Amino acid sequence: MTTAIPPALVGVLPRLRCPVCAGTLQLTAGPVRCANGHAFDLARQGYLNLVTGRRHVTGDTAAMVLAREAFLAGGHYAPVAAALADAVARTTATVGGLVVDLAGGTGYYLARVLGELPGWDGACLDVSVPALKRAARAHPRAAAIGADLLGELPLRDAAADVVLSTFGPRPAAEVERVLSRTGVFVVVAPTADHLRELVGPLGLVSVDEAKDERLATRLAGFERAAVEEVAYELRLGRADVEALVGMGPSAFHLPAEERRRRVAALPDPAPVTVSVRVATYRPRGAAAAGGAVLGPPGDDEA
Repeated sequence: MTTAIPPALVGVLPRLRCPVCAGTLQLTAGPVRCANGHAFDLARQGYLNLVTGRRHVTGDTAAMVLAREAFLAGGHYAPVAAALADAVARTTATVGGLVVDLAGGTGYYLARVLGELPGWDGACLDVSVPALKRAARAHPRAAAIGADLLGELPLRDAAADVVLSTFGPRPAAEVERVLSRTGVFVVVAPTADHLRELVGPLGLVSVDEAKDERLATRLAGFERAAVEEVAYELRLGRADVEALVGMGPSAFHLPAEERRRRVAALPDPAPVTVSVRVATYRPRGAAAAGGAVLGPPGDDEA
């Protein structure tokens, strides 16, 4: 049975490229193919898998994706999503373009951004199959693309007008390659205060004090155009704390039974600080190429 081609993929496909030979991809009655015959499956759930299998990468597990879906559905990170969408909307003057979300998971943040950008297309790149199945239905204009973010992105040069990284990887060289000269790279990263009440009791991954310095070095090819701090307190019941821990890398650090024991020892509800920095970057020299820089970078590096 032929899989129906999602309309969102039709809009995004011309900006993609074959991950094997960098050739142009074309829709066919069966798999998506390039001119050199490399073929890629379009899953019945609606996502296009461009993972080549050269490395064994799986991304978030089904359990992690379920936890993420449950936590985000509670609206706990809605202010973060709103700040991200506002940052993108303030920097886009064109009437259409492509937003690429790196390690976009279930498509939650991309959907929020596309809601502020009528007429724009979106591409959620992730390696996790359980996440891609959900991202394929996150928004009518969002295409879900299976991609190995540790290598070259399956995007043509200067294909993206906005690139997002929310609590995820920031492959600076590849972002610089795929971002248009007037495009923006918007990064959401936790501060040292993020989830501070849970780090010790639950053994969560903490924010390295040198993270800001490393990020500034990694993004040396970009100028920071704007930055916003988003901080607020949540009151989370134990089920929400379980989901919060289970959706991230800390899910692997403790056996499930030990995690539940530690969560049970917390207050119910537990106060939890959300603290992130939303930073907008432009390629260096973008102002000369027609992209206006929004303002001084400020004192703190994102």
